[in-house]
Amino acid sequence: MTERLADINARIAGIGQVGAVVNALRGIAGARAQQARMQLAAVDRYTASITAAIGEALVVMGPAPAGGARPASRVAAVVFCAEQGFAGAFSAHVLDALPSVACMQEILLIGTRGRMEAAERRLSVRWADAMPSHSAGIPKLGHRIAEAIYARIVTGEIDGVVALYSRWRPRHGVQVERVMLFPLDLANFPHPRDGNKPLLNLTPETLLRNLTADYVHAQLCKAALHAFAAENEARMAAMAGAHGKIEQKLAALTLVQNVVRQEEITSEIAELAAGMMASHP
Repeated sequence: MTERLADINARIAGIGQVGAVVNALRGIAGARAQQARMQLAAVDRYTASITAAIGEALVVMGPAPAGGARPASRVAAVVFCAEQGFAGAFSAHVLDALPSVACMQEILLIGTRGRMEAAERRLSVRWADAMPSHSAGIPKLGHRIAEAIYARIVTGEIDGVVALYSRWRPRHGVQVERVMLFPLDLANFPHPRDGNKPLLNLTPETLLRNLTADYVHAQLCKAALHAFAAENEARMAAMAGAHGKIEQKLAALTLVQNVVRQEEITSEIAELAAGMMASHP
């Protein structure tokens, strides 16, 4: 063996430090993913309540005009990508789904790392924001995205909005999902079974407008939470793979360390023996 024991010890110590960092990142990602999953249940209930309220408001509005809503011809895609690194191809999977968005006019992108990936692909991103480091900041992010969307709708730049986000499914990993935020698909808002009209303190048009704004914000928060959880799940998986490779490397270096140590001990014994023989002719 030509490697000195001190060099091998230094390499083992260095890899051990990398392993500590990997374990820390894995633990942080796990805690954030778990917190987001717990909050998703509340967002789902909130979205279901708004959906039911819109269904009741539509009863008051009366039957929809024949032909339904006009299909969107200028669509903005709200794309939720990775905010931080060490998440594998998380952003790439989401951006790969962009060509499936018909009539795409512009991209509103969430995630610093995702914006870097988009720049490498030479995608034109008109508006971008960072994913918050904690899930508690997602409602404010939802408000900022909604404001950007409404500003473009008012000016006539877009007439449709679709959200692309990742969702973590056990045993299936990260899967990209798409939800149409605007125009609303009235088929998603079933009328109440009893058919009774609710009592209103607002005009039906004002009520429906306010409920639609709440519905869009709830859907944005839901998509952001799923993306937040999926990114951290992807980071956990990446760190688990890195941890396994670190363990393999440490095992190999430990084996070399033992061999080199044994060779050095053998060499020292041989030198001692040669010295003793030289001193006793």
